[in-house]
Amino acid sequence: YKQKGTGRARHHSARAPQFRGGGKAHGPVVRSHEHDLPKKVRALGLKHALSAKAKSASIIIVDELKLTEAKTKALVANFETLGLTNALVIGGAELDQNFKLAATNIPNIDVLPIQGINVYD
Repeated sequence: YKQKGTGRARHHSARAPQFRGGGKAHGPVVRSHEHDLPKKVRALGLKHALSAKAKSASIIIVDELKLTEAKTKALVANFETLGLTNALVIGGAELDQNFKLAATNIPNIDVLPIQGINVYD
């Protein structure tokens, strides 16, 4: 209500917390309760994940990831000869630009540098 002329105290809104039907004085606050894992635990998880993949023989190691031209069709043909429908390709410190561009438009194929690998991928 208005500040002057009513004979009542100055209040901003009838929906203020001190009024019946008003808001909460200290309502819920959205907080993040996540915490980061230590580096050693993350490294151990990655080690176990790679060991499990190697044990089940579902890991393929290739010497070089280079293409002469960035053609998705050629890369899809290479993956089909290997029998891969979904894969995580881990390159070295530097990824071949042609390989990266060719793999960008293929569904279920992820290309990451060695620094980007994690347990989830």
